[in-house]
Amino acid sequence: MARGKVQMRRIENPVHRQVTFCKRRGGLLKKAKELSVLCDAQIGIIIFSSHGKLYELSTNGTMDAMIERYKSASGDSQSEGSETTQSQEAEQEAVMLKQEINLLQKGLRYMYGNHSTEHMKLEELHILERYLEIWMCNIRSAKMEMIFQEIQSLKSKEGILKAANELLQEKIEEQNGLIDVSQVAMEGQNGHFGVPYIADIINPLTLISDYTGFSGSEIIDYSY
Repeated sequence: MARGKVQMRRIENPVHRQVTFCKRRGGLLKKAKELSVLCDAQIGIIIFSSHGKLYELSTNGTMDAMIERYKSASGDSQSEGSETTQSQEAEQEAVMLKQEINLLQKGLRYMYGNHSTEHMKLEELHILERYLEIWMCNIRSAKMEMIFQEIQSLKSKEGILKAANELLQEKIEEQNGLIDVSQVAMEGQNGHFGVPYIADIINPLTLISDYTGFSGSEIIDYSY
């Protein structure tokens, strides 16, 4: 009786799934050993069951040695591939830069008036126009950055000058206070306390009573 085709999907019955796993695992390991013997190949197999159990096979040496050999081989291939990619990218970048330089030199000669010898296509003029727009944008950005830095520098200088001005103002006020104190001390030592003279008093000690009703002779003078 012919066997039916096995459908490649997960076996739902856990018993059937475990039996199939054991049979096919044994067949895989057997085929690997046969391939190693017949073809003198080094084969390493790592299997984890659904329960997390490890099964491994190394036909030549240990599994650790096989893994180290795999890492070194894969690393060398990756490094060779990366070096090849980097060299190709460098070559492409060099070609693009050479084309840009040729176009810019041609554009400069065209702008300087060599229209007879330099004939530029419409596409080249569009590319040159885009370059000029990029340059103008970069120039404006650099200009704004320089202006901003200058403004920040002026603000910092303004703050320094303002602080120095406040410090000088405080020193001047302290100096004026010391001068006033020294003057008072000197007057005290000389016996003069700033008593005003009689002539300096606005209202002397002269009592005038009812000025409108008395004549000049009736004024009572109490001044000494």
